[in-house]
Amino acid sequence: MIGQSLAFVKITQLIDKIAHCDAPVLIEGETGTGKELAARAIHDGGTRADQPFIPVNCGAIPDTLVENELFGHERGAYTGAQSKRNGLIAHAQSGTLFLDEVDALTPKAQVTLLRFFQDQQYFPLGGGVARSADVRVIVASNRNLTQLAEMGEFRLDLFFRLKIMHLTLPPLRERHDDAALLAAHFLQECAARFNRSAKTLHPDTIAWFGKYSWPGNIRELENLIYREYLLADEPVINIAPLEPVMVERRHKFDRRRPDLSCLNFTKAKNDAIAKFEQYYLAEALTKAHGNVTKAASLVGKDRRAFGKLLKKHSMDKNIRDL
Repeated sequence: MIGQSLAFVKITQLIDKIAHCDAPVLIEGETGTGKELAARAIHDGGTRADQPFIPVNCGAIPDTLVENELFGHERGAYTGAQSKRNGLIAHAQSGTLFLDEVDALTPKAQVTLLRFFQDQQYFPLGGGVARSADVRVIVASNRNLTQLAEMGEFRLDLFFRLKIMHLTLPPLRERHDDAALLAAHFLQECAARFNRSAKTLHPDTIAWFGKYSWPGNIRELENLIYREYLLADEPVINIAPLEPVMVERRHKFDRRRPDLSCLNFTKAKNDAIAKFEQYYLAEALTKAHGNVTKAASLVGKDRRAFGKLLKKHSMDKNIRDL
């Protein structure tokens, strides 16, 4: 991780603190901001640094294979299972399991993950004996999980189990002057990788870097530098400014939400209140690290009334008053 901007320095300081707290971590940020790099930095800075770091792209696992990929299977568990196979959790034993694009998990897969988080025990497919895991879980998403949970697209109980430690990576456009530093690093990488002479950037190009919005963030910058390095004939690279990329802007009332005007007023109102209560309870429990008594105190309700609200929304099944 390279940078010197204030936004970058704050993130590295937070990563250092989080690394020494062996708890689940949620990393959010736009595509290309370096979420896996941040996860690796947390792993490398913690007590599990000499143990495995296993990255998993949740969006690439079919719904029917989630349990098999995570938990593994015993021989004969299903047709074609001719030998025993350990899952990704077993491979990450004593180390870190990094679940990227966790928002891509289907509701069924979310339930599977939630069951594992309850006590870090799991059953391989076809196995009758529970196995215990000792792994640190770090998850990442380029979407806002708080909003997804509020909209009912991500389980609230899983959400507040994941969001014990939280990190939001800044986009490159907010990391003033870091683009030039990163570009210089990528140029050095190119020279070493392709065994060619060193090249530098023209001052006009460096000035343009500070004005461009970088919709693809660090990944876009890296690809641009690699391409220009390989195509440039001169030792000084002068990149023509790219055309601004049109980014989709959604109305504050998300069109993906249902049309409430077709519902009875009372039902629409009750549905909205229920979603608010679920979101509010999840946020309180997150801030209180799952402690129901402390969460009730934070929001100004007594323990019993808070517990009734949890029960009302079926959020009390996986909570322990620590």
